[in-house]
Amino acid sequence: MRIGVSLTSAHAVTDPRLGVRWMIERARAARDAGLDSLFVGDHHATRVPYYQNVPILGRLLAEWDDRPAGCLFLLPLWHPVLVAEQVGTLAAIAKGRFIMQCAVGGGMYDPEQFDAFGVDPRQRPSRFEQALDIVRRLLRGETVTSEGRYRVRNARIAPVPTEPVEVWIGGSAPPAIDRAARLGDGWLAAPDLTPEQARQQLELYRERCAAHGRTPSAIAIRRDIYVGADPEEAKAVAEPILARGYRGFDPRACVYGSAEQVAEQFLALREMGYTDVIVRHLTNEQPKVLASYERLARVREMVAGA
Repeated sequence: MRIGVSLTSAHAVTDPRLGVRWMIERARAARDAGLDSLFVGDHHATRVPYYQNVPILGRLLAEWDDRPAGCLFLLPLWHPVLVAEQVGTLAAIAKGRFIMQCAVGGGMYDPEQFDAFGVDPRQRPSRFEQALDIVRRLLRGETVTSEGRYRVRNARIAPVPTEPVEVWIGGSAPPAIDRAARLGDGWLAAPDLTPEQARQQLELYRERCAAHGRTPSAIAIRRDIYVGADPEEAKAVAEPILARGYRGFDPRACVYGSAEQVAEQFLALREMGYTDVIVRHLTNEQPKVLASYERLARVREMVAGA
């Protein structure tokens, strides 16, 4: 099992430079802990500073090495030619393999993003599928003309990635899981799944992969975590955050404890069939986050050695 990180991109700070500094320090900490991949997310029209995926990842790649890196694109909110150009440039900056995570976005549950771009949330599936097709063709170096939600005429991009860009598709609803199985190289399970839900959705994903004759390159799940110095310290940090209703998650979806306890929970996910755990921290207190990264190095060693 591989352990990667999706850095928190939203930081309620009065000086926007501080949030960037935190993200840079966390990318370095993830690198030093030996984590296997680095990602950032995608969100728009926010009320607190949210550091946009393409420029911030370009900066963070200066702190990273040749392990895989990538970012999420909510494809219905982007023009596919622009996405392909951004990915092509990021893949040229990255020293290693580039992974494009993508999803349809929250739609009715997050209308402000779609309103800001003038996108009808009901068009998310059709926009997503056409955009992904165009992006992939452009990244292969093709000249693309396409009709539908996006009208593209004789488009091509440069630079084109020197190696194929892997695509992970996120989703939890059955149609979204089927879409990931049908169109994705890998699947990214949602962070709010309880262990039982994670098992059930993985079973559905495997069933749909078999139906479409597909073998995934990665079966990943995001977990929001905290690795404490010991079980008591982990509880003292994590449980007040969860008691306040952290992101509306069922507390069982979150992982916290000593390095040994966190490794045990990750191994349970590996036993289900997940190949990657992509972590994000429950707390946003910088000293605690950096200390948790240091302990993640031990978690990774235990998972690799099990």
